[in-house]
Amino acid sequence: MTMFQSLRRRILTPDIKQTRMDVRGFHVKSPEARERLEAVGRYFLTGYAIAAEVAHPADADERLNDVPHAYRGFAYEGAAMAFAVRDGLPVGGTRHVEDFLAGPADAHVYMAYVGVGWAMARVPRFRWPKLYAPDPLLRWLVLDGYGFHQAYFKTRQYVEQCYQAETFPWPVDGPAWYANRVIDQGVGRATWFVCGTDPRRVVATFERFDKRRRGDLYAGAGLAATYAGGSDEGELAWFKEAAGAYAGDVAQGSAFAAAARVRAGLVVAHNEIATRVLCGQTPDAAAKVTDEALVGLPFDDELPAYEIWRLRIKAALTAGLER
Repeated sequence: MTMFQSLRRRILTPDIKQTRMDVRGFHVKSPEARERLEAVGRYFLTGYAIAAEVAHPADADERLNDVPHAYRGFAYEGAAMAFAVRDGLPVGGTRHVEDFLAGPADAHVYMAYVGVGWAMARVPRFRWPKLYAPDPLLRWLVLDGYGFHQAYFKTRQYVEQCYQAETFPWPVDGPAWYANRVIDQGVGRATWFVCGTDPRRVVATFERFDKRRRGDLYAGAGLAATYAGGSDEGELAWFKEAAGAYAGDVAQGSAFAAAARVRAGLVVAHNEIATRVLCGQTPDAAAKVTDEALVGLPFDDELPAYEIWRLRIKAALTAGLER
């Protein structure tokens, strides 16, 4: 590692204290839940620091693969954020995320797009065109990442005060009305962390939001409950029941998490438990539902293809839960 690489790492990498729950003011349900969520933050920043330091994106994979299975996806997410931040800088080139995804990081593509969304919240708006998110379907995950970042670091505004911008200027080709829908999915995912993986607090928090926003919020929480974990089988069963009319949204988010874990080969025990409870499926079966929902998916029109994909998954899983 050169002196310049070490300096770049120190300058770009956020302070790890910012991931501590006491610093963030998040609810602590139990010591175990706290350790899990703080470990997520530590390994996210581990990935970020690696990507901030390496000379070329290909140099990051070996070190990222040293991260334990349960947290490796978060490390790739953090690395994608750092590479996107580097793309957003006025010097140093703009192909870091592109080159990162051209290698083994392709298996973590879902998390990488979310990581780009974290960077969107940190780089000036006029540099957003430099951020790499070419897939017209998966690019919406960038806004999920943006929403998570805002709710995680601006919790009072985005979670407690239920803030939502009137319009959001990305993607430039729209549809503009849909951007806030996906940002809310990220807000819902972050709320799982804000509430310390306590389903009762999550449900109480969502009750403060306008009903029109709750489906997306519940979908995000379902994704976090499955991917990050932190609740036992009984708590997850309560969450699905309490979600009521939004149980299908929870299942859809859970299936997204399962698909991301399966694609990356990172399925662990808590993913299996959550997918069984929330989707009524194994992770492999839930991932298959997401793949089958892609078949014949139309191009973006008045309703984005991404939303049609989500609705198909929700419909398939809801039918299974009702049987």
